Amino acid sequence: MKLNIERSALLKSLGHIQSVVEKRNTIPILSNVLLECDGDQLKMAATDLDLAISESVKAEIVAGGGITAPAHTLYDIVRKLPDGSQVELVYDNDNHRLTIRAGRSRFTLSCLPREDFPIMSEGDLPHVFSVPAANLIRLIDKTRFAVSTEETRYYLNGIYLHVANDDEGVPVLRGVATDGHRLARFDMEQPEGLDGMPGVIVPRKAVGELRKLIDEFEGDVKIGLSETKIRFTFADIVLTSKLIDGTFPDYSRVIPEGNDKIMEINSAQFAEAVDRVSTISTEKTRSIKLSLSDGNLKLSVNSPDQGTAKEELAASYSADDMEIGFNSRYLLDILGQIEGEIVQMVLADATAPTILRDLTDDGALYVLMPMRV
Repeated sequence: MKLNIERSALLKSLGHIQSVVEKRNTIPILSNVLLECDGDQLKMAATDLDLAISESVKAEIVAGGGITAPAHTLYDIVRKLPDGSQVELVYDNDNHRLTIRAGRSRFTLSCLPREDFPIMSEGDLPHVFSVPAANLIRLIDKTRFAVSTEETRYYLNGIYLHVANDDEGVPVLRGVATDGHRLARFDMEQPEGLDGMPGVIVPRKAVGELRKLIDEFEGDVKIGLSETKIRFTFADIVLTSKLIDGTFPDYSRVIPEGNDKIMEINSAQFAEAVDRVSTISTEKTRSIKLSLSDGNLKLSVNSPDQGTAKEELAASYSADDMEIGFNSRYLLDILGQIEGEIVQMVLADATAPTILRDLTDDGALYVLMPMRV
């Protein structure tokens, strides 16, 4: 195998590929990237057995073939080569080494045969549809902060993607994430081809990798899925992931319907005040108390170890006075997703879940569980 490739093109693709590779692996081949010559393309692939990525990049192929090389090491080498340089990759069948040359730099890497590289079988993906990358970015950003990191409740370790009807009865493609303390729900216009689509839980790592990849892409992302796998195809990239094998809880039971106290407040000022006052809160609880009265919101923290903090804000509120406590970090995570000027909080009492809405975004809804303060 022998090829020449422009350094920036190789670096960009290797950056995408090596991100999937785990830093520590008990199986040596999983630390490697697969390099294969195909026509005038260099095809690269990596996998951790649950998530697989492949990408093709244009190259001058001198001699065909393929091999696997250490992903992170190869990426670091290319990253440190001079801008604008031409990179030559040559695999020597006799000593099983990959040589990387650029200018006066020369590196050799130990390789493993491509026959040992595991290929994730996709099987049949009967449900195929396309979603604008911008819509997918919004769905991910509006929900993934609420994905659970608790491994024992593995079925919460991803975004639940499914077909639903919105509050007006209009069919939508919906993403939901929850960790038991907060819930994020986002609806987008339902694309064609979703008839009979099962509800699937897309794992946290797959969501994170997809989000990084589509950040620089502006077209439609083609999605194919079955009950066990999901595949995203765009540009010259294919990202395939196993789905979480579990049942997502009935999240609709968490969304309260009887809340009757409405507070509306400037979201940026509210977030800044929460951030300031929570400086005093303890690392363990991060609790903050909200005291609501006519036209006024008081934020306070009382920490035995640190001291106290208080701040007042003007707010649109005319219901009965009430006090409620929240985890300040969870509250800030939600406020960080509010793009409009005003955030609406719909409350019931100090023990009931609170709904938060962005008045400029009908598709997003957030639920936050209160805490005792």
